[in-house]
Amino acid sequence: MPSSAEAGDGAPRRAMWPLYAAGFTTAFGAHGIAATLGGRSADAVTSLMVLGGLLALYDGAEVLLKPLFGSLADRVGARPVLVGGLAAFAAASTVYAVADSPGWLWAARLGQGAAASAFSPAASALVARLNPAAGHGRAFGSYGFYKSIGYTLGPLLGGVVVWAGGLWLLFVVLAVLGAGVAAWAALAVPAVPPLLRPRQTVLDLARRLADPRFLAPTAALAAATAALSAGVGFLPVSGRDAGLGTVATGAVVSVLAACAALVQPRAGRALDSRRLTARGGITAGLLVTAMGLGCAMVPGLVGVLCGAALIGAGTGLITPLGFAALAAATPGERIGQTMGAAEVGRELGDAGGPLLVATVATFAGLTYGYLALGVVLAAGAIGALGPRRTGRRTGQRHLTEHR
Repeated sequence: MPSSAEAGDGAPRRAMWPLYAAGFTTAFGAHGIAATLGGRSADAVTSLMVLGGLLALYDGAEVLLKPLFGSLADRVGARPVLVGGLAAFAAASTVYAVADSPGWLWAARLGQGAAASAFSPAASALVARLNPAAGHGRAFGSYGFYKSIGYTLGPLLGGVVVWAGGLWLLFVVLAVLGAGVAAWAALAVPAVPPLLRPRQTVLDLARRLADPRFLAPTAALAAATAALSAGVGFLPVSGRDAGLGTVATGAVVSVLAACAALVQPRAGRALDSRRLTARGGITAGLLVTAMGLGCAMVPGLVGVLCGAALIGAGTGLITPLGFAALAAATPGERIGQTMGAAEVGRELGDAGGPLLVATVATFAGLTYGYLALGVVLAAGAIGALGPRRTGRRTGQRHLTEHR
């Protein structure tokens, strides 16, 4: 676990903790509700189609709105978008907490997704703006650590809260959490004024998003999220086929999430101390994750556990390095737009990974589903990272010119 002294080399600790809390909030809100909708909300979820629609509503709002709110953060400043998004998240959660009606669940879930689309890229942009380029690895590693904690604890704590008081109580908890973090951010996060923005045409934007310095880290982040989502979804299936019980398969997912959380801050520190390059670390992360998918093909407990550990470690290595590479290669006045666009790539990976594994598994078995995704990641490690000019020196020059 990162120490409090590692909040950032250039930012006060009190300014970084609300950003970590915002990362936890979006992860806890997404997984806490998603994991409990199908099991303990029969009055609101009346069929698998309804369940799928409620799950897709949140993610769909994020895919559509994150680039827009990222650009807004660049235009008016990331802090107002962060605080406003958290306040909107609390308000959307309050909708269902007050109404406690199945029909209002759709509105609340849509509102939560739209709000997360605002404060998630704003938080990432502030992590970059409040820390010098030489500390981006550590800062994003710590941010990813607390976000992973939200993903890990969301299903567990969400299940306990729903068991104690129903889905209504979980929305109350999320409303209080969102409002509390919003107030904390308003008090502790300093105002970061928007930088002078040169005029940008649609063609300029297309060229920037097609630049290998954007595409390579974003593709790696999407691949990592695809593997993480597929592991969380399908490793319990492999465990069940191997004769493991519910507790054991849940522990497998916990191993995956814990490895991802623990590796991220260490990878960030290694990047900042130049013991690791972004390019080399991302390549290694893709290979380790592909190896994890290969281990998942091995029947039995050993294969499932090794697969979970390696997938978690590989994705934990990729995530902070990918975001640090994006921040280093992006002009300061466009950081929100870049983070929003990169988050869309992650959302697509989140959906695409399980879809690829499920499609192949339907025709050839789950083992070949793991193989298909592993081949995609291995191919990315070999040839899809772009030219070497994606290095940190180029990115630091960009930051120097625009700060």
